[in-house]
Amino acid sequence: MNELHHVDYPSPIGVVEITGTEQGIVSLYFSEREQPLYAVDVDTPQVLKDALQQLDEYFRGQRMEFTVPCLSSGTDFQQKVWAALPAIPYGETASYRDIARAVGNEKSVRAVGNANSKNKISIIIPCHRIIGSNGKLTGYAGSLTRKEWLLKHEQAVRNGQSLDT
Repeated sequence: MNELHHVDYPSPIGVVEITGTEQGIVSLYFSEREQPLYAVDVDTPQVLKDALQQLDEYFRGQRMEFTVPCLSSGTDFQQKVWAALPAIPYGETASYRDIARAVGNEKSVRAVGNANSKNKISIIIPCHRIIGSNGKLTGYAGSLTRKEWLLKHEQAVRNGQSLDT
């Protein structure tokens, strides 16, 4: 296996830890650390540097889609769910049922929720855009407070509003 590298991004809502190889991003999580630990060094692969730049652009409201390569590992069903998530437009939401329909099995709502919870590459694979069918925010590994912030951030950017809201 390729060597794993780590780098941290100090986002407005907490430290984001990015892990990857020369080929792509393996995970992107909100860390519970208050300060960044991993910095770019001479061994940091370009893909991680690109991820840092794209995250910075995202949080500045200058990027709505990510192009950095991701290396997700999971079951075929999980892969289908994760592949469907970027189709949710920036600043919008979809329900677990919407994703179940998108992957061809309307009855797999709980399985979609389970797959969504196993997504290791948050923000880039936008699991934060999934909400309950009742319109309420539901589970997010990074915390519901962060999920709400990310959704409000995207809606503000999409609507051309100030990011200070």
